[in-house]
Amino acid sequence: MPPAIEKLPEASSLSTSSIPHPTRSFVRPRVGSMTLAVAAALYLVVFTNRTFFTRAYAYFDSHLALAAFSFGLTCLFAAFTIAISVKYLLKPVLVLMIFAAASASWFMDGFGTIIDVDMIRNAAQTTSSEAGHLITPPYLLHMTVFAILPSLVVCWVKVEHRNFFGKVRWNLTVIVPLLLVALACGVSSARSIASVVRLHKDLIPTLNPFLPIGNAVAFALASEADKNIVAAPLGTDAHVAAPMASGKPRVLIIVTGETARAEEFSLGGYGRDTNPELEKLDITYFPETSSCGTSTAVSVPCMFSNLTRHGYSHRAGLANENLLDVFGHAGIKTEWWDNNTGSKAVADRTTYHSFSEANDPRYCYQNECLDEGLITGLGDWLSKVKGDSVLVLHQLGSHGPAYYQRYPADFARFTPECKTAELGNCSSEAIVNSYDNTILYTDHILAEVIDALKAHQDRIAPAMIYMSDHGESLGEHGLYLHGAPYIVAPSQQTHVPFVLWEGSEMKASIDLDCLLQRAGEEASHDNLFHTALGMMDVKTAVYKQELDVLGACRRQQSINGASS
Repeated sequence: MPPAIEKLPEASSLSTSSIPHPTRSFVRPRVGSMTLAVAAALYLVVFTNRTFFTRAYAYFDSHLALAAFSFGLTCLFAAFTIAISVKYLLKPVLVLMIFAAASASWFMDGFGTIIDVDMIRNAAQTTSSEAGHLITPPYLLHMTVFAILPSLVVCWVKVEHRNFFGKVRWNLTVIVPLLLVALACGVSSARSIASVVRLHKDLIPTLNPFLPIGNAVAFALASEADKNIVAAPLGTDAHVAAPMASGKPRVLIIVTGETARAEEFSLGGYGRDTNPELEKLDITYFPETSSCGTSTAVSVPCMFSNLTRHGYSHRAGLANENLLDVFGHAGIKTEWWDNNTGSKAVADRTTYHSFSEANDPRYCYQNECLDEGLITGLGDWLSKVKGDSVLVLHQLGSHGPAYYQRYPADFARFTPECKTAELGNCSSEAIVNSYDNTILYTDHILAEVIDALKAHQDRIAPAMIYMSDHGESLGEHGLYLHGAPYIVAPSQQTHVPFVLWEGSEMKASIDLDCLLQRAGEEASHDNLFHTALGMMDVKTAVYKQELDVLGACRRQQSINGASS
């Protein structure tokens, strides 16, 4: 008889909970805190310090000294990351360092930028439209590869920490030798290292990410302290010495240029005809003029102050009134028309209009406007002038990297153009062509200002001063844009154009031979404050005739009671 066959249960009656499943768990790699710290230090040294080590390689004559210098710095990086390898602190600090280093390396490697306090201040004061030209798809890709992915790895791994006393003991046994090795490397090549650091002051500021992070902290602390600064009165004794003999009101327009470098002005000898309209007008050009700074945040408040480049600092600028305030004390009406990123506190106490914020669709796209918007209403403004007046026109000028957006199509004379903000995708020729077109357009804007003033000479006594705030690097020495620390800045960033025009009545009081001679001498932003006061015949104790480019050339000088 066959054996009985046991009946199996129906499939539907089986409980799914009774069926075993393979274990599926997401395994996170485990690493020691010191291992992660040293790996992060090596990553920062190797992948985010190309500019630093490229310059170091060029500056060191001895390969042995360079090797000692590099190895010593690597030991210091590792000592620091190990020192902060504390639970709940290590990962956030490493992520911060990685993001800061990745972002800084993009601008250092691509544009030669040094991330100092002034550069951070510029970034903090920029507009979203201006920032949009720098936050490009290649930048985002760079940040993904060199910041986001490494940070995800740091966050993903599970870090094993020793107990407190064990961590202190073990970390010190590694940190102390690292510091001793770094010290030995420094001592062994001290003469070479000291020589390089002393002669090449652009090297240490590119050390990433310690210098950018340190400068960001310094900027934050200074910004908080700046909130309590109140500008001290300046030139409260100011008054107009005498009215014009004709009884007409004096009108001075100060055009504050943006990023125009003197090398590209044909008025100063540039090979291309970038100033065809100004060359036909009776202007005075000062070809040897230097700026106060290499960025708008420094140069604009400095050039309107009486502090001079050597006496100016960001805090001193905030703590003292400026040229517009002195005009106000003298009873002269002042206005500031802005087509840039603001007056940098210069116009805090005067009438202010922002054309970029108005975003007029005739001239603007996404709050960036052609400078033509500044002069469209100029004729109407001049027709309403009743008394002595000063108007400041703050250009967008030649601001990069999107040079091609700074001029209308009619001014695209020099081709091919670089029609992108990603300068790395353009040839040097195309970058220079686009930049030169911006200078050509500025030439037109200045000629239009002069023409408007001349058209109203029957009722006003007009004059114009044009000074650019700083220059621009277009690839020379591997640098682009501007903002280099002044001590290492190339002439392309500090040599700026300076144009002077006087109407017939003001010019009648000037010895033209004297002016021609003065124009051939050195000038700077230091001259603006005093030259403007002199042109408006303002008497005040803060006026210095020696800093007025017209001071020695006036036939009848009433300033401060002097005569000539």
